[in-house]
Amino acid sequence: METPSQPLPPVVAEENAELGNVRRLLLENPESKGATEAQVVFELLRIRDEINTAKEEDKGALFQQAEQLNYLYEQIRRGKQAEKVDPDSPYFGHLRLRENGRSRDVFLGKATQLDHGLRIVDWRNAPISKLFYQYKEGDEYMEEMAETVREGTIDVRRTVHIARGELRRVGTPDGTWVHEGGNGWTFTSTEMRKLAGGEGQALRAGRQQDARLGSGSKLRPDKHLPDIASLIDPEQFQVITAPEAGVVVLRGSAGSGKTTVALHRIAYLCFAAPHRFQPGRILVMVWGKALRDYVAHVLPALGVEGVDVTTWSEWSRSAVRRHFPDLPGSLSEATPEPVTRVKVHPTVAALLEQRIRSTPHLPQTWDQAIDDWATVISDRALLREVLPVSEVSDGALDRHVDWVSRQQHALAPWLEGDKSSDDESPELDAEDDALLLRAYQLRVGPLISKKKKPFRFAHLALDEVQDFSPVEVQVLLDACDPERSVTLAGDVRQHISEAQGFVSWTDFLDRIGVPTTALNTLEVSYRSTHPITSFAVDLLQSDDEPVPRTTRDGPPVELFRFSDHGAAVAFLAEELKRLVQLEPLANVALLTPDPGLSRMYFDGLTNAQVPAMRLVQNQQFAFAPGIDVVEAAQVKGLEFDYVVIIEASRNFWPDTPHHRRLLHVAATRAIHQLWLTSVSEPSSILPAVREG
Repeated sequence: METPSQPLPPVVAEENAELGNVRRLLLENPESKGATEAQVVFELLRIRDEINTAKEEDKGALFQQAEQLNYLYEQIRRGKQAEKVDPDSPYFGHLRLRENGRSRDVFLGKATQLDHGLRIVDWRNAPISKLFYQYKEGDEYMEEMAETVREGTIDVRRTVHIARGELRRVGTPDGTWVHEGGNGWTFTSTEMRKLAGGEGQALRAGRQQDARLGSGSKLRPDKHLPDIASLIDPEQFQVITAPEAGVVVLRGSAGSGKTTVALHRIAYLCFAAPHRFQPGRILVMVWGKALRDYVAHVLPALGVEGVDVTTWSEWSRSAVRRHFPDLPGSLSEATPEPVTRVKVHPTVAALLEQRIRSTPHLPQTWDQAIDDWATVISDRALLREVLPVSEVSDGALDRHVDWVSRQQHALAPWLEGDKSSDDESPELDAEDDALLLRAYQLRVGPLISKKKKPFRFAHLALDEVQDFSPVEVQVLLDACDPERSVTLAGDVRQHISEAQGFVSWTDFLDRIGVPTTALNTLEVSYRSTHPITSFAVDLLQSDDEPVPRTTRDGPPVELFRFSDHGAAVAFLAEELKRLVQLEPLANVALLTPDPGLSRMYFDGLTNAQVPAMRLVQNQQFAFAPGIDVVEAAQVKGLEFDYVVIIEASRNFWPDTPHHRRLLHVAATRAIHQLWLTSVSEPSSILPAVREG
């Protein structure tokens, strides 16, 4: 409790009073249980009659009650109990609206309660949440709500963080008040919210000076981040609440919130149309296992349970086994690069479609689909006719045909039932999955689920779409229901799958049959500071992608050169020990170019007794404070407080478009600060940075 010598700031005192009143009303008037459909209908009719005779200034609250009762009615109809407001964390946003000279307070949270003087509204309730997300404090608004045009002014718009029933943080247009425990409340103005530090000299020829990694605590003095729904900006909200049907394409730089928007769009759809968007009919597909594990925990926190979150390799492998039971289940781990390049090339998928559509007289069976696939990928003359020589040379095509011919020679007796050979079973390539499934769709019909029913996804969310081939995306699109409610999110600059050949959004959308009018751009990058974002963009060669806007300044990106790896380990050990002591909740990533260096630095830092070290393998991240040592290729889609890119040298980072994009991805994982180290000659692709 604050002492008389430390009075509460007026804004904090007001929010404390509001919270106390809301908690009192919630505890005194818990939500009624077991409301029947008849009771809800009766109450709706009563409110409708009351609206007809109510004063203009009273209609707003009545409209809100009617909206909530409609939602409760839908919940009862589908046998689902209404979500309850948690008194210990009842809301994250506070609006004070003034209409016709009369003010009323509305609070945004994860559930709704509109009785006994309470006005807490689920953030997914579009009419009210639109005022929170698309207007600023002091703005005038005019919006249609419940078929009535409402006009007024936003007198107050604040974000709050409430934990265990206590106010911990208040965000205002001028800055943020944060509760510092026994130290009372501290204020960080919007203008002054900048990173400092990281400004010492580094290490020259293996000699330590006074470099510093840290200062994230100055940017976020509390580790209590506000509810993520309170951070959605107007552009993101517009995409989240886009029409239910059709494809929405999200283009945005690293840290612009693409994944956040895609997941909140799912939560919104499940709220707005629960009959159609049932979680069991929604598929979320992400690029890697780490992001899959993370997303699987985020959706339940948004009130959506039971959504299938998976990767393409997991989903496609399961589907191929189900649709082609006689094919061998093992995949080659040594597929030559030219074979991968040919099999994912969009013209090969086009050839497959052309063959099947031109031979409707052939059997509509899965074994015929196998024949279609095998014929197309092995016809050298046909492939040479459609594959540009600039992309697939004659030599590369010869290697492909030779590899495929040997595969099919081993596969033929296997399919005929001869599995008695002492040799190992035939192997396919991972890239065959998409072609086989596409062949099944075109020759046989819709793909079927584990329950032997056709796939009819009500909604598909595909993240990091730039690293999927067009045929993979087409397979997924054709597994959706006729309304094709789809969210595709990606960033050309983070395209790191070399064989996929993603060139531009226009070309990609044209190949999958989606109009460019579906493309939405998120222009603000919230994750990284301005110096980190500028460094990451400068890594890339010129492209047509918009340069992201940033919201924070911070210390410069620094390059530290060492005489050997032992000196680098010694330097990092001291810095990381200090950082862990000062910021025990920070998570740090040491990103290496290969597993050998990951093991070397992990062992060295562990021997130096750096605490909380983790060697990450197969994307098994802990998502917890500490220090992860991992290859740069494994971290796409993730973020860390601090990032150190180990050995950014020309030996590991040659000047190729792929390496430029991969280093761009590595750099943009950093929220607060980015360092690079190099023992060998630094890579020529590095922009000019401050060097220690």
